[in-house]
Amino acid sequence: MEDRSVLREFCAENLTDIEAALNAGARRIELCDNLSCGGTTPSAGVIEQAIALVHACEGASVRVIIRPRGGDFAYNKSEFKAMETDIRYAAANGVDGVVLGCLKRAGDGFELDIEGAQRLISVARSVGEMRGRELGITFHMAFDELDPKAQLKAIDTLADMGVDHILTHGGRSGTPIEENLSHLADLVQHAKGKLVILPGGGVTYENVKRIAKELGVKEAHGTKIVDLNLGLKS
Repeated sequence: MEDRSVLREFCAENLTDIEAALNAGARRIELCDNLSCGGTTPSAGVIEQAIALVHACEGASVRVIIRPRGGDFAYNKSEFKAMETDIRYAAANGVDGVVLGCLKRAGDGFELDIEGAQRLISVARSVGEMRGRELGITFHMAFDELDPKAQLKAIDTLADMGVDHILTHGGRSGTPIEENLSHLADLVQHAKGKLVILPGGGVTYENVKRIAKELGVKEAHGTKIVDLNLGLKS
């Protein structure tokens, strides 16, 4: 039987492998398209069918990524309007939460786009109130583009806005997650009582229990967070 001591969020590309992941023990799905560029918002039809698949599994939930394109996370006015529309559509069709994030350029790097984040989060909270069921809000790995020294303040800011999870690798993309555990532990400690730090990027069904124990977390994320072969046999 699949271990349930850690809530495993499976990152799904469209409808591929959702049923197998649920059968293998995933209890939350992050629904994306185009994982080769970090994930973008899937089509309306995919969103509807994924919600139906996930909600047929008792205790499972689904969050949809709200991202209009690949590339950086600095968006223009039209892209913000598109994301607002996608949030409303996903919520109206029963999604349990959304995964979003936005930054703005600051010198040679990026900083949290507070105004943009507030705009998207306000829409998410508003539609949750309108439908009578709160919409979960994850800030995605745009977080990892922030200067590590700015991340603690960003946690406080996002928590105050209503974000309940931050998905983070704890370092730059492509680095082994084991190299980032010390920084992840600092983020987890700072976020206690405010929101959930969701480690991802290199977390697999083979190392998830060890990483979760070392960080003191009860949730983790990944494309290999469960053994899909077990799900296919179920």
